[in-house]
Amino acid sequence: MDVDNFSAIEVEFHKRISKIVWCNFTTIDRDNRPRSRILHPIWEGRDGWVATGRNSFKAHHLENNPFVSLTYWDPDHQQVYAECKAEWADDSETKQKVWDLYADTVPPLGYDLKLFWPNPCAEAYGVLKLTPWRIELSSLADMANPLVWRQSVS
Repeated sequence: MDVDNFSAIEVEFHKRISKIVWCNFTTIDRDNRPRSRILHPIWEGRDGWVATGRNSFKAHHLENNPFVSLTYWDPDHQQVYAECKAEWADDSETKQKVWDLYADTVPPLGYDLKLFWPNPCAEAYGVLKLTPWRIELSSLADMANPLVWRQSVS
């Protein structure tokens, strides 16, 4: 079932991603092949953030194609699919904001980014902003009628 407003799925979206936490994150490589890995995004409303290495394979893939696919799944067969445009947020204000967001959010969603980088000014610390163009919530019980929200993203 299509929904017109993100608010119609927002509570359930956050409930599921807070329970599942980790997602499969797929980019397209330079040869147009999909490449997946497990990531731990953090979300504010409908926008997501990923703290990641600025010189990772993801970075190289995103140079050619900024669109990514995220899949969350749990053993109860609840799923979240988020199709997003990923953009680097390299300004120091946003990097600090995301650093603080991870630090101030209760685990398991939040965690200490110092496990990977010494501080938010570290050259290797990168922040990806995820802007979804499509979010789908489905489960085993409602596979024939998932909730789908869309917005225009170019």
